[in-house]
Amino acid sequence: MKTPRVFTRRSAMAGSAAVLFAPAIIGTARAATRGVSDTEIAIGMMTDLSGVTAVQGSNAANSIRMAFDDINEKGGINGRKIHFIAEDMEYLVPKAVQAMNKLVNRDNIFLAISSGGTPQMDAVLPMMLEKQVPSVFPLTCARSMYEPLSKYKYGQFASYYDQMRSCVKYFAAAKGKKVIGSMYQDTDFGKDVHAGVVAQVEAMNLKLGAVSASRPTDTDFNAQVIRLKEAGCDLVCMGTIVKDTIIILQTARKMGYNPDFCGQFATYSTAVAEAPGEPAEGFYSMSPGVYAYPDDPRPAVRAVGARYKQRFGLDINYLGEAGYAAASLLIDVLQRAGRDLTLDTFQTAMESTKDWRDIFGGPPLTITPTNHHASNQSFLSVVKKTRWTPVVPEPLGY
Repeated sequence: MKTPRVFTRRSAMAGSAAVLFAPAIIGTARAATRGVSDTEIAIGMMTDLSGVTAVQGSNAANSIRMAFDDINEKGGINGRKIHFIAEDMEYLVPKAVQAMNKLVNRDNIFLAISSGGTPQMDAVLPMMLEKQVPSVFPLTCARSMYEPLSKYKYGQFASYYDQMRSCVKYFAAAKGKKVIGSMYQDTDFGKDVHAGVVAQVEAMNLKLGAVSASRPTDTDFNAQVIRLKEAGCDLVCMGTIVKDTIIILQTARKMGYNPDFCGQFATYSTAVAEAPGEPAEGFYSMSPGVYAYPDDPRPAVRAVGARYKQRFGLDINYLGEAGYAAASLLIDVLQRAGRDLTLDTFQTAMESTKDWRDIFGGPPLTITPTNHHASNQSFLSVVKKTRWTPVVPEPLGY
């Protein structure tokens, strides 16, 4: 197993100094580009490596590191190696601000990839925009990740808002659901999910039976579940993540309350599907793509999963596949940007991305000068015997 490279404060400062004092022969534009030296491109990631969403953040960080190490072993991108730095923010906004400040102001990164989640990114985006540091494919589906249009913001996934509008439309039209409940975290992330539920309920003249907002650290949902049950909600849309989703499902099962529960990207996790006691059996989730399990028949997919498990000792999950796809697309963009890598050449390469496909079966991704939201398509899956199974083969919309 290859030992990951450790980037210390001294090495980061040395890399920055190399950029600042690079000889004139390197080229004026190149020397002036933050995070780009003659031999390296500094790329950062602010994610949860030890908090409530660590099962997602750490898996994505591992897969991104693996993709970057692979390209580095082949000589890098246009003569430069990727210097990848992942910072833990424990899914806490104050720590996220500290982490991104370090990446931008000390590590001098060129861009940030797959950073998350929604509250944390919303807190750091103003500073990133001010410093002209692109946010590329953050691990959040919030609309603020690509709106308003900016040369420094690029979204990879269908938004939470879009996912939940598609969810409500499907369950109302295909399964006759009429009384909709909404459980969500009282954060920017949860509010974006809830907004999609409300919009589609109003568009279809359905009934919003009950609403429950919670804190990300809450562990007791008895009162909220009772409220939804008493309101007669036959579909409960969830703006929750992993641990709180599992607890809510466990609570509902104990009460004998069995409506259809449907989450979104943040609940589409093997940790939810495989929770002890199988409380997630029959649980639905919308997601921007479909998880390819390690026994997937496609050779390229199996190869990535096998290399990931050999290196990190666990199976790659959906967030890991999403991270690997994001890193793969970024590598393609950087290659197309050419040797003279600047913010302008990067933007031009990004905005020429058309119908790019990952190896896992995700939707085609397109970025244009007027739209930095690569896809608005999402898929509906359900848990069957601890595995995510697609409900319909094609992505849904509203």
